[in-house]
Amino acid sequence: MSPTTVLLLLSLVLQTPLNALKTSKDCIGGGGGGDGSLQFDLYLTSCPLAEAIIFSGVQRAVADDARMAASLLRLHFHDCFGCDASVLLDDTAEMTGEKTAGPNANSLRGFDVVEGIKAELEMACPETVSCADLLAIAARDSVLLSGGPTWPVEVGRRDGTAASLSMATTNLPSPTSGVATLLQKFENVGLSAKDMVALSGAHTIGKARCSTFASRLTGTGDRLFLQSLRQLCSGSPSSNGTTTASSLVHLDVGSPMVFDNQYYANLFAGEGLLQSDQALAGEAGEVGLLAKAYAADEALFFEDFTASMVRMGRLAPPAGSSGEVRKSCRAVNS
Repeated sequence: MSPTTVLLLLSLVLQTPLNALKTSKDCIGGGGGGDGSLQFDLYLTSCPLAEAIIFSGVQRAVADDARMAASLLRLHFHDCFGCDASVLLDDTAEMTGEKTAGPNANSLRGFDVVEGIKAELEMACPETVSCADLLAIAARDSVLLSGGPTWPVEVGRRDGTAASLSMATTNLPSPTSGVATLLQKFENVGLSAKDMVALSGAHTIGKARCSTFASRLTGTGDRLFLQSLRQLCSGSPSSNGTTTASSLVHLDVGSPMVFDNQYYANLFAGEGLLQSDQALAGEAGEVGLLAKAYAADEALFFEDFTASMVRMGRLAPPAGSSGEVRKSCRAVNS
């Protein structure tokens, strides 16, 4: 795709209407930029090619490895129970970062892709575009390049100067969580049941290790589906519940490389891969009704997903001068 085409695409994205953006853009728990709020045109003059640079970097990465789209989307999600790029920080002698937290260890990937894009941004406009904004824009572009919807991304987040292993372990949902736990985790950061169900639809792309869904191998669900999982994971779990941890399985068996609503249809066929996914279809209340609605109406899913991504992107980045714009996403500025 030529630079001209990229810029045209991004100009159309920035004109995309979104009802959710009519609400306040103040960040929950704080704000990026200098005035405690996010905005669309922050880089219009300071780094006008920022979004084109990010899009091109994501496009190259996904062309080399289609799974990278899901990986970059997941990086943003795992960062955005804080939205300050703390998930990107390497461990130091003084700080143990978030990369080895339970929900992240041997799971998150794409750090080198992010660092490469950041290097390009630093060449174009030094110390201008935050790593947190980079993640938010890259997540949007990853969805678009996978056939999903697009949305304008608010920017102005600041990068955190510390990371917390314990907070990442405590705050992030687990693949074995039940619905009550999922709802509580989202409520803790100001997100609703609708946000939880809509954002779960990100599992329409990507893969999971067998060790993350071992409980599903002996659980209830579609018999042929469970049998295929056991084969993919080199047999049934051992007596202590372990599996071949290195084996990877598509989260969405119906259309694994396309961002669509097939994920929800899978749930009602008993083909949700993770326990936390399959649990959505077993709920009789709002959660189950939303999942069923998304299974039947892809346009509704896309509308709610994009709105929830915007809300998640507003979660508690450091306000004003309490953060920084890192030169490298792996380390705080010296």
